[in-house]
Amino acid sequence: MKSLLMAMFALVFGINNALANPACAVCTVAVGASLGIARKMGVDDSVVAVWSGAFLALLGYWTLKWMDKKGWNFKGRDFIVLSSSVLMILFVYALPELSYQPKAILIFWIDPFLFATIVGALVLHYSSEFYQWMKKKNGGHAHFPFEKVVVPVVSLCLIAKLFSYIALCEPYLPDLSSL
Repeated sequence: MKSLLMAMFALVFGINNALANPACAVCTVAVGASLGIARKMGVDDSVVAVWSGAFLALLGYWTLKWMDKKGWNFKGRDFIVLSSSVLMILFVYALPELSYQPKAILIFWIDPFLFATIVGALVLHYSSEFYQWMKKKNGGHAHFPFEKVVVPVVSLCLIAKLFSYIALCEPYLPDLSSL
């Protein structure tokens, strides 16, 4: 274990060039901070999680584009980068605002915030794939300007609205015992 930590330390601090890594823990902490702000505004945690999952998936896509420019290709690269990007949301559970409390959702036993995050990432991915399919069926052209942006945003809005109606996450109750 000690040698693994030494190797990671040498890898991180031994690199001279700055490497871009947009899917970092700092971004996830920013998502955690937005969770607190959204709670004060009365927004359900599942809505924040849907948009956080989409954001982290988008960071994974940017990382893949950057890796394409560098010529870094290896087997399973896309899956590894995208899944690790989305799973960065797990750092949010280190913050005091959120604790991992799994419950039954459909056929899964998972925390509702984590479930909504994964759903948000999948909605972004499949709505982008749907746009590419629609564009291909239209002779390689979009049906209207900014369709590439509108399709994923509308899809995310619809799933966030659905999650806000079904109250996927438990309502946030502040700790009043310290008052």
